[in-house]
Amino acid sequence: MVKSLNKLLLALILLLVSGCSLTGNRNIPEVSPVEVVTIEKKAPVYHPPLPASIQSVPVEWTILTPDRMEEYIDDLKKGEAPANVWYSLTTKGYENLSANMAEIKRYLRQVISIVKYYKELDEEPFKDE
Repeated sequence: MVKSLNKLLLALILLLVSGCSLTGNRNIPEVSPVEVVTIEKKAPVYHPPLPASIQSVPVEWTILTPDRMEEYIDDLKKGEAPANVWYSLTTKGYENLSANMAEIKRYLRQVISIVKYYKELDEEPFKDE
């Protein structure tokens, strides 16, 4: 009886394992290949805003003449004048200072124009080649 039970169990296992293959060919749909389309899109570029313009503070200029200097020294000795620190420039030194400031302005104008050029260049629509 054990042998017939083993045979029955073996037959059942074979039927379960090969069950689908015994039913014949069913209508299996054809598988079509998947088409992948890649679209190149330009990534957006962050354009930070330009920094705020320079806000200069007023400078008080005092022109020292020999008379003005003597007056200041006398007032200082009497204790009536504030203790100021005086800076002086020669005529050539003032010209150099003026030329340096003009050079800084030129440099800033050129840097700003370069930044604007690249910003406008990036804003053009992306063209397919």
